[in-house]
Amino acid sequence: MEAGVKVPRNFRLLEELEEGQKGVGDGTVSWGLEDDEDMTLTRWRGVILGPPRTSYENRMYNLKVECGPGYPESPPFVRFVTKINLNGVHTSNGVVDMHAVTALAKWQNSYSIRMVLLELRRLMTCKENMKLPQPPEGQIYTN
Repeated sequence: MEAGVKVPRNFRLLEELEEGQKGVGDGTVSWGLEDDEDMTLTRWRGVILGPPRTSYENRMYNLKVECGPGYPESPPFVRFVTKINLNGVHTSNGVVDMHAVTALAKWQNSYSIRMVLLELRRLMTCKENMKLPQPPEGQIYTN
């Protein structure tokens, strides 16, 4: 996709939904609509499988992704539902700091939900994160 080409929001999100349903990629991240009846294509859920040889290994992390009316010109709002200890994620509520994640901080309209999830998974393998002690498995943020 060429930079500068403005793709209609719903067209773009339907494309991402289709990719999520097909299971594009290696299965380490997945995404889909939170509610199949959501005609606005706003609220999404994502899942990241913790990378091997890290303190996230063998864990599934659930996230909420919100694509506002400005998407894909504006980045989505991303929040972990599963508790996680990861630099760039607020420990009180699981909100991902947009400035700490390159895919969000340097957002371009060609980026996708999948890219954000893959970037978060990559961050789990970074030296400063990979051995961080994690909250007990299965805990979720309550807000």
